[in-house]
Amino acid sequence: MLVGAGIGAGLAFLGMVGRKLAVQAPTALAGEWDKALAAEHDMALALFDKLRDVPADAEGKRTLLLMQLKHALGKHALEEENAIYPAMRDAGMEAEADALNGDHGYVKQYLYDLTDLVKDDAAFQTRLAAFRTDIESHMRREEDELFPRLRQALDHQAANRLTRRMNREGLKLA
Repeated sequence: MLVGAGIGAGLAFLGMVGRKLAVQAPTALAGEWDKALAAEHDMALALFDKLRDVPADAEGKRTLLLMQLKHALGKHALEEENAIYPAMRDAGMEAEADALNGDHGYVKQYLYDLTDLVKDDAAFQTRLAAFRTDIESHMRREEDELFPRLRQALDHQAANRLTRRMNREGLKLA
């Protein structure tokens, strides 16, 4: 009996680890930290577009996609907040890192609001469109301005360490 329970627990653990690796794999396979985060940005914007296109009477699908968006953005935020933004601060980009971190608070507010609006198609779509606009602006600032500055501040070894650290953080919520 105990052997069976032990085997079951072991298989459950392997399944959990396998799922985490599968969820983090696209990020890890995208390359270095900045390329990986840009790939996650693209994936999140695609989820926004799928949510926008859900018919008004498909609340179940809307709820599922919103949950996927929450998970993707939560994992992404953990990677940035626990790896990238501290590296920015170390590179003398404290104000920029703090501003980006502050934006993440608004992301949580949008997600909170959207959860309450799932059944109200018009209000949901209006809030979703505003959220997408704001988050895409945040992403473009990171990709076009701030991440290139951080990349310049890092030598090859530091960039590799940052990529590994970011992926470890992502695995926590994968």
